[in-house]
Amino acid sequence: LTLSMFCLRTSPRLLCAATQQKNPGQNLEEDQSQSQNEQKAETSSAEKLLAEEKAKLEEQLKEVTDKYRRALADAENVRQRSQKLVEEAKLYGIQSFCKDLLEVADILEKATESVPKEEIKDDNPHLKSLYEGLVMTEVQIQKVFKKHGLLRLDPVGAKFDPYEHEALFHTPMEGKEPGTIALVSKIGYKLHGRTLRPALVGVVKDP
Repeated sequence: LTLSMFCLRTSPRLLCAATQQKNPGQNLEEDQSQSQNEQKAETSSAEKLLAEEKAKLEEQLKEVTDKYRRALADAENVRQRSQKLVEEAKLYGIQSFCKDLLEVADILEKATESVPKEEIKDDNPHLKSLYEGLVMTEVQIQKVFKKHGLLRLDPVGAKFDPYEHEALFHTPMEGKEPGTIALVSKIGYKLHGRTLRPALVGVVKDP
């Protein structure tokens, strides 16, 4: 009987002790679980921040790349324009000089045209030599013009072109198509395809 009472008296204490021995383990597991959850939350937040930072950097890289490409394109356009200006300067830099020489060519042409053809005879050697010298000079100056891209515009019979011709008058003329050039009062010139001096012309009009 005494042994039984002892057992009954000690059993609650043992149960309490057992309970007390079990609780620390559970608390440790709960602490570990809470710590893991906190670590996961921190990791998730850090990953989110990294993803946002990555997106910002990618957007900045895209903007910088676009600006760089535009800068390259602008630089190429400037280079091409500069090259074109240099080439045009080489081609047309002499146009002012050419215009002055055209006056000399006009004088030579008028001089040769003013010499009566019937007077150019062997019995008039001085006039003949002078005339031949003028013709040779006129031929040579046209060769020099052609060498430098300067060509004559003598458009008799051609269609009137306002970019190459300047109409002095309009006149009806039988057998000629209206709008064509009937008379050239002054020869025109083009420098490398660009009209340097328009030809002064008379244009056929409807009767």
